[in-house]
Amino acid sequence: MKLLSLWVTRIARTSLVLQILFGIIAGILLALYAPDWAQNIAFLGELFVDALKAIAPILVFLLVAASIANQKRNTQTNLRPVIMLYLLGTFFAALAAVSVSFLFPSTLVLQTTEQTMSPPDGIGEVLHTLLFKMVDNPIKALMNGNYIGILVWAIGLGLTLKHGSDATKKVFWDMSHGVSNMVRFVIHLAPIGIFGLVAASIASTGFDAMASYLHLLAVLICTMLFMALVVNPLLVFYKIRRNPYPLVLMCLRESGVTAFFTRSSAANIPVNMALCERLKLHEDTYSVSIPLGATINMGGAAITITVLTLAAVNTLGYNVDLPTALLLSIVAAVSACGASGVAGGSLLLIPLACSLFGITNELAMQVVAVGMIIGVLQDSAETALNSSTDVIFTAAACIAEEQQGEV
Repeated sequence: MKLLSLWVTRIARTSLVLQILFGIIAGILLALYAPDWAQNIAFLGELFVDALKAIAPILVFLLVAASIANQKRNTQTNLRPVIMLYLLGTFFAALAAVSVSFLFPSTLVLQTTEQTMSPPDGIGEVLHTLLFKMVDNPIKALMNGNYIGILVWAIGLGLTLKHGSDATKKVFWDMSHGVSNMVRFVIHLAPIGIFGLVAASIASTGFDAMASYLHLLAVLICTMLFMALVVNPLLVFYKIRRNPYPLVLMCLRESGVTAFFTRSSAANIPVNMALCERLKLHEDTYSVSIPLGATINMGGAAITITVLTLAAVNTLGYNVDLPTALLLSIVAAVSACGASGVAGGSLLLIPLACSLFGITNELAMQVVAVGMIIGVLQDSAETALNSSTDVIFTAAACIAEEQQGEV
């Protein structure tokens, strides 16, 4: 018992990343040797994810409003280059997915499944939904984690408060820092939460649950790795003109690992905010770009939509020419920006892309069902790519601005 206590003390003194690694290993071991216990501790992971989801909307609202209200005139926020990187990254992800799908075509075994979800009918509906999210009731937006609505109301309040008294501005600033301290406490519980998530996931699905879909899963994950380790570093190098890998690998390690297990870009917002703070990035930039990235920076979602759509096309024996593939990339990129920042949020947009090829909604929903089967790994890798890229691109834009200021 004394030896165990000594080990726990030593682990507690290590970095958060190492603590998370110990949590992962402990979760795997528990699932392998005591699966019943692993199922019983699933609530630890659920508590952690729910705590992040609960505090993230309040954090975003207060940080954005306080940052804009206290922003000095002529302050450079660097949001335009960040948004450009978001859009370019998502489009290149869709292009990469098309290329890999042509090189290593996948097919599916489509079976009749009960349709329990309603996908959007077209891009117009996706844009319609986004517009109405912008004018959502602010209380409802906070309760439902509607980050588009939260951003709109926070920006509006922040702009209004710029003309308010210094005392009012300071109240919002103090509240935002108070919530940030609460977030740091929740993040320090990540090793325990991830321990519960890993143990419960492996105990319920096992390692061979996705065996019949290994090829499709390999195409998805390899494309995401290509984006994370090749395309994104090239975009960062274009901005900062120096070796991008120290920044890229740090963000993958400290943001991607947590996002992999929470499987929610929205839940990972507090983690990304804390990482941006440690990187000493401009708060006026990351307080807006990180929650915005959780909504529109969806390279992983674009890959999922494209690969699964082309797998359905290959299964049905359709031929896809280059112009159609390019159109699919654009549709997947636009659709991905409308994917929700929760687990499995990209899957319901697959029927939208399938409609380009005349695939019926019934068959498209079968593809969605396949996506849910492999979702344990696919959605985890997708979220890790999406969320870590939010910090990578924000940091690249801030570093590039600093370099220009030094010249």
